[in-house]
Amino acid sequence: MPEGRVAGAGSLDLRLSRDDRAGGGVAAKRGTGGQDQRGRRAAPAGGRQAPRQPAKRRGSFLGRLAYAGIVLGLWAVIGVAGLVAYHASQLPPIDQLAVPKRPPNIAILASDGSLLANRGETGGRVVGIKELPPYLPRAFVAIEDRRFYGHLGVDPVGIARAITQNLTRRGVAQGGSTLTQQLAKNLFLTPERSASRKIQEAILALWLEHKYAKDEILELYLNRVYFGAGAYGVEAAAQRYFGKPAKSVSLAEAAMLGGLVQAPSRLAPNRNLPAAQARAAQVLAAMQELGFAKPQDVKVALAQPARPAGSRGGGSANYVADLVMDVLDDYVPKFDTDIVVQTTVDTGLQAAAEKALVDELNTKGGRYNVGQGALVSMRPDGAIRALIGGRDYAQSQFNRATTAKRQPGSSFKPFVYLAAVERGATPDTVREDAPIRIGNWQPENYSHQYEGAVSLRQALALSLNTVAVRLGQEVGPKAVVQTAQRLGITSPLQANGSIALGTSEVTPLEMVGAYGAFANGGTGVIPYVVASVKSVDGKPLYKRGEGGLGRVIDPNAVGMMNAMMHETFVSGTARKGDIAGWDLAGKTGTSQDFRDAWFIGYSGSLVTGVWLGNDDGEPTKKASGGNLPVEIWKTYMSVALKGQAPVPLPGMNRWRRAPETTASVASAGGPVGGLLGTLLGEPQPAPQPRQAPAQRPRGPSQDDRNFLEKLFGLGE
Repeated sequence: MPEGRVAGAGSLDLRLSRDDRAGGGVAAKRGTGGQDQRGRRAAPAGGRQAPRQPAKRRGSFLGRLAYAGIVLGLWAVIGVAGLVAYHASQLPPIDQLAVPKRPPNIAILASDGSLLANRGETGGRVVGIKELPPYLPRAFVAIEDRRFYGHLGVDPVGIARAITQNLTRRGVAQGGSTLTQQLAKNLFLTPERSASRKIQEAILALWLEHKYAKDEILELYLNRVYFGAGAYGVEAAAQRYFGKPAKSVSLAEAAMLGGLVQAPSRLAPNRNLPAAQARAAQVLAAMQELGFAKPQDVKVALAQPARPAGSRGGGSANYVADLVMDVLDDYVPKFDTDIVVQTTVDTGLQAAAEKALVDELNTKGGRYNVGQGALVSMRPDGAIRALIGGRDYAQSQFNRATTAKRQPGSSFKPFVYLAAVERGATPDTVREDAPIRIGNWQPENYSHQYEGAVSLRQALALSLNTVAVRLGQEVGPKAVVQTAQRLGITSPLQANGSIALGTSEVTPLEMVGAYGAFANGGTGVIPYVVASVKSVDGKPLYKRGEGGLGRVIDPNAVGMMNAMMHETFVSGTARKGDIAGWDLAGKTGTSQDFRDAWFIGYSGSLVTGVWLGNDDGEPTKKASGGNLPVEIWKTYMSVALKGQAPVPLPGMNRWRRAPETTASVASAGGPVGGLLGTLLGEPQPAPQPRQAPAQRPRGPSQDDRNFLEKLFGLGE
């Protein structure tokens, strides 16, 4: 019999329902119409009751889900708190945090207050946000952190947007860092890319937002962010790329600067202008969208995009700045804030000097195989007005004006003549221009010609080597060295016979400084470029007072030297350098094998020296003091002296040679002088009586003609 059946029970179902079982509850009472009290239809009489479905417990599931979420959230908060606490522990204590001082900037100004260059680690001074046009800081907010004024240092919306765009673009397209986070990274952290660093960045950003107002944070950012090319801060970037202060940039330039910080190397306008302009257009669009710039202004900026300023003549002002940095410690040993250095340099003269030198080298440097040059120009008191250390600073930062030591050749002879004058000689003293031998050394004149008995005035003007060597032997090489040193030459000098011909190496700055004593009447000169130093708030830190070496030449000797060196412009090797209306004096110089070409000349108000040659000492193709250097000197000095009242050379009038016609000047030089008169087609008075060597040639020989060519084209 089947289980659960009772015999004879017929169809009676004796199985217990769920509600009939113990603990199953009480059976529902039946109601009318075959329904129970809950409205459910009762099972048919005498039939099997339909099995009931278990009730769904929706509330319990959602509750458990919510509970699990809360638990997980709490654990997440604990985990995040632990991570934050751990990474915060790697930072200095919050109460000890402080914004690091920005490395000081050295602003180097010309004599008129205009900026020559910035030096220091940052490349520019600190600027206040109120100094800037409003659209400049807004450009950074628009492109880097448009919710800058609304978040607390970390922007969850920006992070979510960056993640979304990065995922949709299948690559890293955006970063989620706020300006505050970027500042925190720049101030406190390394450039490392890691989750740990991002957490520390966020912690520090929150601290910055708590510590500083929004505009203070933005100002810190604008002065610390890197713009490429060694420029840290918006002032340095504006000067570097546009040649102007940040307060003067246009809307287009501000947009370019704002876009630059994303990738300074790739977007630098002086390296990749199309990319920089495209990025600037994005910045302008963002500024217009946010209401930071008017549509019409944006339209103009897009039509006239920013362009980097061209290199201003190769950047020769940097040679001045380098000199300033070399000597600054002598004036201001220590400083930890921005300082301003006022120099003696005149921007107009600096530009004129650079143009004269570069144009001459570009035009004739190849023909004469001259690769480099230097120029120094100073007032007779030693204040440097222009200094060019090379052909192109961008190509070579070596400062040839201050550092290159080269043989001065015949431009050293004035020290020999001065030593002789101080021992009784005068411009009219006569010496023999004839072959001379000192041991195994037999110096010769440039022309290989000899003039016989000549005055010292004429011998210096024509740069006769044998006379200079004779004078050097008379006074002694040691006296020549002492005379040069007394006038300011500091390089080591060899006291030997060849010192009279300038075989010991010196710098252009030394030579020009030494000639200053002739121009100022006999006071020794110490060349200087720094006039004053102030803190950024105007506090004086240094001001140049009276200086110099005191009197180093007797006034009468100064007059004689000026008269002799004036003759160089009248009948000597610098004739082509003469400037009408001015009393000028100077001396050319050419070293052995034409390796160096010099000319140092002066008026009563300005002393200027020019050196040309090659850095490796390779001989030039007959470049000498009388050609290229004199041409550069005249081009520059014509600009420098323009508009000034002529200044007499100290003491020269007493010893000035009596005025003569061109022919008489020419005739005064023996066969060479006679040749000048013949070729110039002017009458020649009878030559003055003087001792003449035997068998003097009666007419101009080919050698004489060669010498004339050298004298007015290639000669010293």
